[in-house]
Amino acid sequence: MNTNLRRAMGAALLGALGVSALAACGGSDDTGDKAADRRTVTLVTHDSFQASAKVLKQFTKETGYKVEVLRGGDAGSAVNQAVLSKDNPQGDVFFGVDNTLLSRALDAGLFTPYEAKDLDKVPAALRLDGDRHRVTPVDSGDICVNYDRKYFAGKKLAPPRTFDDLLKPAYKNLLVTENAATSSPGLGFLLGTAASRGEDTWQDYWKKLKANGVEVVDGWEQAYFDRFSGAGKGDKPLVVSYASSPPAGVLEMKPQPKEAPTGVATGTCFRQIEFAGLLNGAKNEKGGKALLDFLLSKTFQEDVPLKMFVNPARQDARLPELFSKYGESIDKPATMAPGKIAENREQWVEQWSSLVLK
Repeated sequence: MNTNLRRAMGAALLGALGVSALAACGGSDDTGDKAADRRTVTLVTHDSFQASAKVLKQFTKETGYKVEVLRGGDAGSAVNQAVLSKDNPQGDVFFGVDNTLLSRALDAGLFTPYEAKDLDKVPAALRLDGDRHRVTPVDSGDICVNYDRKYFAGKKLAPPRTFDDLLKPAYKNLLVTENAATSSPGLGFLLGTAASRGEDTWQDYWKKLKANGVEVVDGWEQAYFDRFSGAGKGDKPLVVSYASSPPAGVLEMKPQPKEAPTGVATGTCFRQIEFAGLLNGAKNEKGGKALLDFLLSKTFQEDVPLKMFVNPARQDARLPELFSKYGESIDKPATMAPGKIAENREQWVEQWSSLVLK
């Protein structure tokens, strides 16, 4: 199965916290700083962070800093570790806190405000911290139901398009989703239903979805590769995944097909936005600011789609043809303010678990 797709599906796929170090690229220091850590800028992130070596070398060429990447498990684990170590930060910049976890990081005082260069090239809808600039939007992606085109064509059945469609008898026992308590896409799908159906009525939606035979598994990889018929030997033609799953799935196909074997139910999407920020107490604050600037540069932003299979935050960044040909543009995804997510996340997950898992 496509290793790029496995790698690209984000922090939700990954297991227990484990921090490892990787010197991503080298370079000389033009600043005259004597300390070795002044010639290195350390990026703390989740295990799914990927960037081309040539892109990171370009950063070194431009600034004199080499990048060291410290990976710390999935996004939740990495954020938790950053909060626990905030008085003695592991690095200079943190990348990978998304809108479902943002309020926790901000409330903990994790970041020093910095307005990154070219931030004006990022749509206002992605700048969730407003004018405080504690975090910089780097990319966005959409959690959506994916469908197996072959299955629906064979059944002469139109695939679902909306949350409401998933409740119809025609789609009974066809959907597999991830546990909202243990999986990022599972949580995103729950938040999408809450945003779409209302904070006080989403529970009724899930009662109906359960009655319509939704299956719940622990994580994305099990759902996508074990249970989804569009990617493996499973018998479920509907799965909660990402809008970027179809282009990721065809990346290594030779020859590439006219269309991806999977599609996206565009009315079932919840938008995730990933941010980076300058860590409070960073040893190399100057290098950290330079790295934040670089994360918004066109060089880095145009590298993002085929490395992490997300959309660049910068609106003038060019998307690769693979994304344009096989991907879906989600014009009206469900969204929710980070403060609202923080206020309700724990109780909603508990309520969801009681409704769906028991």
